[in-house]
Amino acid sequence: TKLKVTMVAWDRCDATVITAVNNFLLKVWNSSTGQLLHSLSGHDDEVFVLEAHPFDQRIVLSAGHDGNIFVWDIDKGTKIRNYFNMIEGQGHGAVFDCKFSPDGQHFACTDSHGHLLLFGFGCNKYYEKIPDQMFFHTDYRPLIRDANNYVLDEQTQQAPHLMPPPFLVDVDGNPHPTRFQRLVPGRENCKDEQLIPQLGYVANGDGEVVEQVIGQQTNDQDESILDGMIRELQREQDLRLINEGETLPNPPLNRSHSVNGG
Repeated sequence: TKLKVTMVAWDRCDATVITAVNNFLLKVWNSSTGQLLHSLSGHDDEVFVLEAHPFDQRIVLSAGHDGNIFVWDIDKGTKIRNYFNMIEGQGHGAVFDCKFSPDGQHFACTDSHGHLLLFGFGCNKYYEKIPDQMFFHTDYRPLIRDANNYVLDEQTQQAPHLMPPPFLVDVDGNPHPTRFQRLVPGRENCKDEQLIPQLGYVANGDGEVVEQVIGQQTNDQDESILDGMIRELQREQDLRLINEGETLPNPPLNRSHSVNGG
């Protein structure tokens, strides 16, 4: 098999270069002479994550599609720690990205199942205050492009960075309670009525009133009530900008209506 380099990283002081190869080995090279210093084995699938410690030039983190996360001492060529991302009932999850915290005491990883993994020192009670499933309601909204090929949100016809702050929902799109909505930057001081209630009531086809999440209800135009609330918030924001004397961005003309995945 022809060998290919899948990822390259420098240590914090640029003294060494670390390469990940598709034979699942990591190689540590002297950046000045090109001399091979160490071959690190441990992974059994391709590695696409190499992350240097923010201030300790000896420490490098690697992660790959085998679900393994390794912390290496590249001076000695040894493993410091190994974590395996096993997901109950689903096997392992491939690790797609990892980053150290600025203080070097923690690192965060994301995997193929949409999980955020947090590793480090200290207590985890701070993280237990938030729900297990947290997505923005706009995460999978379709996008369109205008005549200038700029990306717009299809529902609101706005550039994504000009839209109001998104709402937090679970994996099924159900809004979280208002106390969690205030965790979103820009919603910290919102009134209760500006945040989404978790549940509502709607009549089904048999005339029975059933409990249903707001995000799944639709109005007479088949627009979800959640999207309708977003549209109204956008309108209020535009009016506020007008009243404050600011100029709204010119709406793009001749928009294309081909939908792109977002």
